[in-house]
Parts: sequence; structure tokens; C-alpha cells
Amino acid sequence: MNEYTLFLIPILALLINQVVKVIIFLIKGQFSWSQIFAYGGMPSSHTALATSLLITMGYFRGLDSPEFAIVLIMAIVIVKDAAGIRRKLGQQAAIINHLIKKLPDKEEYKFPVLNERFGHSNMEIIIGFLVSIVTSYLLINLGL
Repeated sequence: MNEYTLFLIPILALLINQVVKVIIFLIKGQFSWSQIFAYGGMPSSHTALATSLLITMGYFRGLDSPEFAIVLIMAIVIVKDAAGIRRKLGQQAAIINHLIKKLPDKEEYKFPVLNERFGHSNMEIIIGFLVSIVTSYLLINLGL
């Protein structure tokens, strides 16, 4: 293990996850450059990054290490946030956008259209988790 392994594997797992996300958007015919760095979508990049860091730390530092314990807690918070709070923000944005559209035209233009895609569904999180496991495993076994 070189000194950058603990950093490189999760970052590469994140980038691979983003490539998968772009491919899915292309297949659906919904690709735009702004989606590369946007929140939400299939699979969850937040989950992929947190899980890859957890796997990498567990592999190189051990499941009984303090580093693994810290990363485990952080991963739980990140995934819970992606599935919970941020998904609720998207739902609230959809409701607010709907209410704004009901305003008279002269009032409606005063409010920006809110982004409705923030959080992740459970399936997006599971797929992000699986992509992370596969990529982390492959990168570790490549001797990165």
C-alpha cells in the first residue's frame, strides 16, 4: 500500500460511480453536463464514496481499528442523510414549485424554480453501495 491508497480508492470508486450515472442518463436520453455534479440520481455517489472509504479502511487498517469505527459512523450519517433529509428537501421543493405555479402570472415569475432532485431512493443507495463494493474490491486487488 502506498501513502495515497486510502485516498485514491474511494475517489476512483466515486468517479466510476459517476461514469455509471452518466451512462444511465445517456440510456434514458436525459443527459446534460450539469448532471455530472448534480445531487441525486442512480446510483448514489455519496453512498459509493462513503462505502468505498469504509471498505478501504477496513481492509488496510482492520475492522477493529479506530479509523474504521470513525469511518463507519461517518458512512452511516452520509447514507442516512442522502436517503432521508435530502430526499425530503426534494419533496418539499416539488410541493413549493407546484404552489408557485398556482400563483397569478405576475407573481409567479418572482420565485425561482427549485431543484427537486436532492436525495436518493433506497434503490439508488443500494446500487451505489454495490458499485462501491465491486470497484473497491477490484481496485484493492489491482494493488493500487
